[in-house]
Amino acid sequence: MKAQVLTSFGPDAPFELTELPVPVLRPGHVLIRVSAASVNPADYKARELGHLLDFVPRLPARLGMDVAGTIAEVGEGVSRFKTGDGVFGLVGGVSGLPGTLAEYVLADERLIAHAPKSIPLAHAAALPLISITAWQAIRDTGVKAGDKVLVFGGSGNVGRMGIQLAKLQGAYVGAVDSPGRTQTAKAAGADITFSTQKSLEEITDQYTDGQGFDLVFDTVGGANLPRAFAAARLEGTVVTTIGLASVDLSLMHAKALSLKVIYVLTPLLYHVGRQQHGEILTRIAALVDQHSLTPPLNEKHFGLEQTTQAFDYAQFGKIPGKVIIRIA
Repeated sequence: MKAQVLTSFGPDAPFELTELPVPVLRPGHVLIRVSAASVNPADYKARELGHLLDFVPRLPARLGMDVAGTIAEVGEGVSRFKTGDGVFGLVGGVSGLPGTLAEYVLADERLIAHAPKSIPLAHAAALPLISITAWQAIRDTGVKAGDKVLVFGGSGNVGRMGIQLAKLQGAYVGAVDSPGRTQTAKAAGADITFSTQKSLEEITDQYTDGQGFDLVFDTVGGANLPRAFAAARLEGTVVTTIGLASVDLSLMHAKALSLKVIYVLTPLLYHVGRQQHGEILTRIAALVDQHSLTPPLNEKHFGLEQTTQAFDYAQFGKIPGKVIIRIA
């Protein structure tokens, strides 16, 4: 089979198209003929930073976490899927699990779900990582009708999924973005949008009577985390996807806040909770087929031979939407 492989790391490291053996089927796994993969920030950060990140596979490295495709074979003990089924999932591209930038990929059946039927199969490749992250931030924290939710980075792909899921729960949703990007969050369903130039005090005074938001979903992380604490109400919840920073927790303590850090790669890296990924994706597919959820897609698609260009475009293009790499 054809596969894209990295033989070095760096911000402009090129992928090399290589011939590799088709993966050998294992019990509890399925062999997927890949229709498409997509590019996440974690993917291009893996290319750029290599082993400075704990999840990156050793060289020569096969990246690509998200997949959509058709099951070619099912292994012993697999009961949920059969040959020919369209599926999607977050299945590889990390240490110990080869990535999806190949014509075939082996996947643990617990990590995948039947793909939505109402969208092209390749488009489903945009969903796994971002939808699982947003689900864990919004649904798993118990957001309910009437709650006030603030999303930092609402124009990003995870942010847009979070906005949609929060609105489906009946929440009132605000989104904060850099100047010029607020309209993307508004189009995703945010009730109100703010530029980062607007003070948090103004936002909380005007839209929460100075009380703060019930849940703050921080997709920016790091140095932004104290701003998330400031925006939350007393005994509120802050969810972040990027906790890699030294942060003063004094305000979190003073407000008795709950903090949840989401790291969706944990089931892949440590073989725990894999079934939850498949269950979330099953519910995501149902929402897509009910036309309640829309994957954020970039209008420009790439082929497997153009993987290097696709990564460059996703990392440096600054254009909203998931970049799809079509493979079959």
